[in-house]
Amino acid sequence: MKQSKYKAAVYVRLSKEDGDLDGAKAESNSISNQKSLIMNFLKDKKDIEVVSVHEDDGYSGSSFDRPAFQDMMDEVKDGRVNCIVVKDLSRFGRFIAINDGYDSADVSDQSSEIVIPFKNLMNDAYCRDISVKIRSHLEVKRQNGEFVGSFCPYGYRKDKDNHSVIVPDDFAAHVVRDIFAWIKEGKSLDNISRKLNEQGVPSPMEYKNGNGQRFRTSFKTHEQTRWYPVAVRRIATNPVYMGVLIQGRYTTPNHKIKQMVLKDSDKWAVVPNNHKPIVSERDFMVVQKALSMDTRTDPKHDGVYMLSGFAVCADCGNSMTRRVIKANGRCYSYYVCSANKKKKGCCSPHRIREDVLLERVTSVLKEMIDTLLDADEIVKSAGEEKNHRYDMDICMERIKENENEINRYNKLLVEVFEDYREGVVDRDDFRIIKESFEEKKKLAEKAIFVLQDEMQSISDRINRDDSWLDAFRENKNISELSRAILVELVQSIKVHEDGSIEVVLDCEDRYQEIIDRADKIISAPIEERSVV
Repeated sequence: MKQSKYKAAVYVRLSKEDGDLDGAKAESNSISNQKSLIMNFLKDKKDIEVVSVHEDDGYSGSSFDRPAFQDMMDEVKDGRVNCIVVKDLSRFGRFIAINDGYDSADVSDQSSEIVIPFKNLMNDAYCRDISVKIRSHLEVKRQNGEFVGSFCPYGYRKDKDNHSVIVPDDFAAHVVRDIFAWIKEGKSLDNISRKLNEQGVPSPMEYKNGNGQRFRTSFKTHEQTRWYPVAVRRIATNPVYMGVLIQGRYTTPNHKIKQMVLKDSDKWAVVPNNHKPIVSERDFMVVQKALSMDTRTDPKHDGVYMLSGFAVCADCGNSMTRRVIKANGRCYSYYVCSANKKKKGCCSPHRIREDVLLERVTSVLKEMIDTLLDADEIVKSAGEEKNHRYDMDICMERIKENENEINRYNKLLVEVFEDYREGVVDRDDFRIIKESFEEKKKLAEKAIFVLQDEMQSISDRINRDDSWLDAFRENKNISELSRAILVELVQSIKVHEDGSIEVVLDCEDRYQEIIDRADKIISAPIEERSVV
């Protein structure tokens, strides 16, 4: 970790035996000169605070048996000092570097005074070069989707044959799936963490420790770490569980500074479809939607209210608030516009009983599911994919025709230019003919662009992903509404003042597209409904 403020001890020494007191050398190495040089050096160093100054006057550097030096080392041992400043290493003591053949006591070796700094510079350059190479190597591995971390995310383990690949861990992966399923069902994060603790499920850290992995974390506050809502949320929001590997989010500024800093998200190594997912992409996105919604807890069921975050006022767009009143010994629940509740007269109440609203939502949603699945069958039975491929062939033929037109006008332009050069066509006629041909070329080029866009649109329809329909097929015969169904299928439930409702699906655009295509097929003449 980077030191925020260094506590420094200044050390100065003057020797009687080594000739420091002779002539100019005495002036240079005097106690006052050493202190002055050091203090001038430190005056603009904001990260260094001088806490003590130690003077050994008349002591040789050949021995560390010096009173001021020993006092300073006691400060170091006690933690009062973590930085020592000297004029040069000769003031501090004797140093020997065996591999470099250097001994500070060997005054005859003048070359070492030049060679040692260069060696230090080269050593630092070598460390920097190694650091850059390691960083580059790791970044390549990350971009290739190879796992380079020490510990796998909870729910995964390293493949036995290839430690760069992560695979689901059966036990932990089952817990992850349970967490996602419980959130879809409407259970709160607090309830989920409590349930995991009651079931004796080891927390992520305890599970790592139990599998022999030496894992440390600053989150541990009890002897045995328990599940907490923050840990559940961390799992529920991690894209790794839908097969997306995100690495390289943190880095260090350089090889000298070890403090980790968060990189900009566009510099992360993100590899989709990298490994086997534990939950589907749709389930992951559904859970993200559930976590972003109003999740006030139902005190009787340890979960959120069925319609929390879904029911909204059709007129002002504010959420509907659930209220409970007691009458004749019974409790009645109903929803009312929150704008009306907070400020009378801001909006009409839009009051509706909870049981009535649930009944209407169930009926409307069931009808919408039936309509959607029927429309999808119409589209499929009409052989629309064959129609799309036929349309694609038509577009390709028209593009070819326009390309031929462009080539033809290019040849005509060359011919008319030859006529102009030979005097067959005068300047004005040449200009008029040239502009006419170029305009026709532009029209043909524009037509090609339009046809290419149409081909892309047709291709998208041919290769459309209809996996989102699976959720509707699974709930085709719903008889009772659940929070999981709402989270899976519904974006919002608009309540009108007259009690009528409007259910907006989470995939409203795709829903409407299939309905419109089915209507178009039904309204078309029978002979045009399919291409044989």
